[in-house]
Amino acid sequence: MLKAVKRPKIRDVVALRLKNYIAQEFLQPGDRLPTETELADRFGVNRLSLREATKALEFLGIVDAKPGRGLTVGRIDMQRIVEHLGFHPALHDVEPGELIDTRTVIETGVLPFVARRMRQDPSIHERLTRINADLRRARSLRKFVELDIAFHHELVAASGVTPLMAFSDMLVVFFRRFLESVKKGQWQDGADSHQFIIDALQAGKVAAADKRLRKHIESHRKRIATPK
Repeated sequence: MLKAVKRPKIRDVVALRLKNYIAQEFLQPGDRLPTETELADRFGVNRLSLREATKALEFLGIVDAKPGRGLTVGRIDMQRIVEHLGFHPALHDVEPGELIDTRTVIETGVLPFVARRMRQDPSIHERLTRINADLRRARSLRKFVELDIAFHHELVAASGVTPLMAFSDMLVVFFRRFLESVKKGQWQDGADSHQFIIDALQAGKVAAADKRLRKHIESHRKRIATPK
């Protein structure tokens, strides 16, 4: 049976057009946008629909609306995205294999950046080692998972690639979904892998760190396929 095609909401269409306008005009944060009336006329909608669209974009920091100043281009609030992304229902419906693949792409992708910054800032290696040492001492599953998330979150953060921090919040969803896999895993083996990765990065051996990290993440795939 064919499903009906859902009609997009007007505010979503307007929001998309406004984002396209900002991109096409090469506008920068702080640049003034046309008035609400001018934008409503440009997009062929009423001011209420336009206001709904701008409110949604304002939440993310894409536009800024202040009394007396009108609309200006804002700065995307990555922290706000981070806070909400991990709780989005859509992430909880993603297939386990896709979550594993996503983690692999993101985390291995940051390794060259982490290695480069590690050469300039020794405290990165110290922070990761400290978290991993705490993880080795964990005596409960809750504490182990909390520190495992902290380690991988810090690994992504150490890259200095700020937008990726939004995606690293997916780690919370990942470990919720893979809790049984964590139970089956060898905790000390995980800590050993962590230490190998950060020591390899400190030595500039990115390929070795990449290979070990892939194996580390892929271990979940094998464990979820094993009957309890």
